[in-house]
Formats: sequence, structure tokens, C-alpha cells
Amino acid sequence: MDGTDRYDGPALLAARGVHRGFFGNPVLKGVDIALRPGRVHALLGENGAGKSTLINLLSGALAPDQGEIVLDGRPVSGFSPGAARKAGIAVVQQELSLTAELSIAENIGLGAYPRRFGLVDYRALGQGVERVCRMVGIDEPLETPVGALPLGRRQMVEIAKALFRRPRVLILDEPTSSLSAHEAGILADLVLRLAGEGLALLYISHRLNEIMALCSHVTILRDGVVTADRSLRGVAPDALVKLMVGREAEHLFPAWEPSPGEGLIRLEGFSAGAAREVDFEGRRGEVVGIGGLVGQGQEDFLQGLYGAIPARARAVSLAGGTALPGSVEAANRLGLAYVPADRKRESLVLTHSIATNLTLPSIPRLARSGLRDRAAESGLVAELARRLGIKGDPARPVQALSGGNQQKVALAKWLPLQPSILLLNDPTRGVDLDTKREIYRMLRDLAAAGTLVVLLSSDTPELVHLCDRVFVFREGRVAGTLQRGAITEEAIVGAALGLAGKEAA
Repeated sequence: MDGTDRYDGPALLAARGVHRGFFGNPVLKGVDIALRPGRVHALLGENGAGKSTLINLLSGALAPDQGEIVLDGRPVSGFSPGAARKAGIAVVQQELSLTAELSIAENIGLGAYPRRFGLVDYRALGQGVERVCRMVGIDEPLETPVGALPLGRRQMVEIAKALFRRPRVLILDEPTSSLSAHEAGILADLVLRLAGEGLALLYISHRLNEIMALCSHVTILRDGVVTADRSLRGVAPDALVKLMVGREAEHLFPAWEPSPGEGLIRLEGFSAGAAREVDFEGRRGEVVGIGGLVGQGQEDFLQGLYGAIPARARAVSLAGGTALPGSVEAANRLGLAYVPADRKRESLVLTHSIATNLTLPSIPRLARSGLRDRAAESGLVAELARRLGIKGDPARPVQALSGGNQQKVALAKWLPLQPSILLLNDPTRGVDLDTKREIYRMLRDLAAAGTLVVLLSSDTPELVHLCDRVFVFREGRVAGTLQRGAITEEAIVGAALGLAGKEAA
């Protein structure tokens, strides 16, 4: 965009001088923001900068300690999520709010079912659901249970659910973090069309290319304070990074010299779920990438290899054995560890403490005479927190951490087991640049120490800059294997679309 707003009228929704803290710790310190009709407004900041708290204030989930929320030019009191929805404010959170057992249609209309004579008007519901499904490119049967959909498609259902209520203000928190390139393109077109129709949009993303392409104005938070509130006309991405982190942007990816060792995995004709007839190999000291469009069998490949879903293969060489694990417990005994993409649902126990989450896999090894060794556990927690820079009182619930620190916990808990094979499913999804840099450095350090890192990523630059080889999936099979020196974004996308040969030297 050229940095100009389609419409620069009065704000539909604003925060004026808002302060908010938790447990005596200030999170927002006098923040102002104004969302105007026709504007796609970016909100940037590292994890822990206060973005989620600000979203919760604007949507009525939290009340400010000081300052005010202003709707249609008037301060509101007693603002609640219900009042916000009634006022036309919709939020698509990074963590989905869908019910797995309900269908696509039931989830989209949930809480807003049209009624006639006191009963659900299924005809009106169907018409409304079909309208928003067309807008976001959902073509699955509407009776499909949401739990049967891959993560990217569930994200599109979440967006459709927000649009079903015909909002005036739409807040999108990391909306493309789990989308394929095709789905992200549909969403980008939709965002610009909605702005053209007069909606006020707040767009939160750590992908600066999206911010530059879609947004015309930006508010940047650092440590709960606004460091910039301005038009994006003429602003370079590096300048945005400096305003976010307080220093010049450094090179994001660590340099390395690959030194692969002995083979740890060799599979022929491996199949699990949507992954079919996959040939794969990996050696100590490598970072091996798994790429392709979302939902092409990559996740099933990792889960089958980890023993989480049934798998089979014609030939297997795995951690010195000739059989697949068959269960998660067997995989752990073989030296495999797996970090899922959805940290809150699959990786962490959110209501338990940081310390408990960090030590869960290690408790049996730390026990003495069948009893828990609390001193050893405390020492391990302190070491892991220091090693990965995990911030926060270890006794606090892990759900109190920022997304980046939660992801560090999800990774760190496996390190004491010294896995020989670390399987990662989109480990930097929805985390800030500094946390990404720390995770990248940790992965290269693990590889240098002899770990085989298998990295599934929907962020193509990660595969280009981190990996020694990349296996690109298409329709459940390996469509291309790219070696270092031939790993480019164009080559990965070409293989994912079926435009490349089987091998690249």
C-alpha cells in the first residue's frame, strides 16, 4: 500500500492513556491507539510488550486500571466481551476458540444463531454461513467436524466465525501463523476488501512483509509503552524492528558450517496418516527441513515417526534399530522428542507452574528411591531458565508467560533428556524476532553437539537459512529433496506446487 488511508475519519474504537498491570507488575503504561474505518492498523511489539493485554482491553475482556476505552467517540464503562460483540467488535485470537466436536457451520454460528419463533432458523444460519465461507475460501462440507480439519483450515473457520456477526471492527492476532501461502493470499485480499468497505482493522503479525503489504498505519509497543504511532509511508522494515527491540536489527539466522555424522534415520516407503511412501534420511549434526504447503502430510509424518499415530514402512533404520517406535513412550526411549505446533493444547499444561512444565519429562530420572528429588528439580529449572532466557517466577502458571516464553518452555523441557533426534513442528509460530533468534541459535547449537534436528516449518525463510537439506511434501509424498546450496524459497515453492524435479543437487 502507499501509506495513505482510504478513510481517515473519527475513530470507531480507541484506547486513551490506558494502564494495566497484573500482580503489581505494570504491563501497559499510558497507551493510546485509535482504530479508524477504512484503515488496516498494524500493532507491533515483541512478545511481552503488551499487545495481548491491549487486545483484551479493546474487546472488553479486561478493564483498564487507568485511562479509558472510547467507542464511537464516547468513553464506555462496564465494557464486557458481550457488550463489545454487540457493538460490532470481533477478535480472531492466535489461540483458536472452536469446539472440535461441532461442525463447521455450528462453530461459525455459535453464540449468534439466528432465531425465528424462539427456534434456531437453520435456513438463515445456512445462508449466513455460506456467505462467510465463500469470503474466506472454505469449501469443505459444512457438516464436517472442526476437529477433523488441519490447523490452517481451523484458522479459516475462526476468521469466518468472526465475520458471521458482520463486525465494524475486526482484530486479527497472528492470523496467518498457521495458513498455507494460498490461504494467506485469500486472507490478504479479504483484509483489503473489508477495509475498502469501511471496516476498522487491527492487524497483529511478526511477519513484516505482511505488515508492509497490508497496513497503512502502525502502533509499536515496547515494554508497555508506545514507541511509535505513525503512517507506514516511507518506513523501512529495519526501522520498525529497531522501534520494537530498541536496537538495530541483527542478522536473524546464525552462521554455521555443517559437519554431519553417522546416520540416525533411514526410512523407505514410510506411511502414516496422509503421509504416503516417504523415503527419508537424517544424520547426526544436521538440521533437516520439512516443507511444503500446509496440510500435505508433513505433520502426520512427524507424528507417525514419533509413534503418536500408526505408521508403517518397508525398511527402517532408526536410532540403531530396525523398527518404528509404535508409541510415544517407545519413541522417547529411543531418544526421540517432539514439540507440537499447538503449544497450548498439545505441549504445555497451562494451569501448572513453569517449573512443573519444565521438569515433567525428567521427573522419573530425577527421582531417588522412588521419591521426587525437589532439590534436583529446582536446580534443573534454574539451569533451563538460564540457558534459554525464560523469564518469570517458576512458581507462576505457565499460562501467565508471553507466547515466546511459553514456546521456550515447550522446547526446554526436552533438553535434559538429551534427545538424539528432535522433531519440531513450526517451533517459531507466533513468536517475536528476538525469541526466533534465540530458538534458531539453540537449534544450530544442538546440531553442532550431534543432535539430528528435524524442522517442519511453514515459514520458508527458516528452511532456507537453517537447514542442511529440505524434504518438500506435496499430496502426502516427497515432491523434492533440496540440498544445501540449492535451497531457495523459489525451489521450495516450486516443489510444493509440483513444478520441480524429484532431486536438486
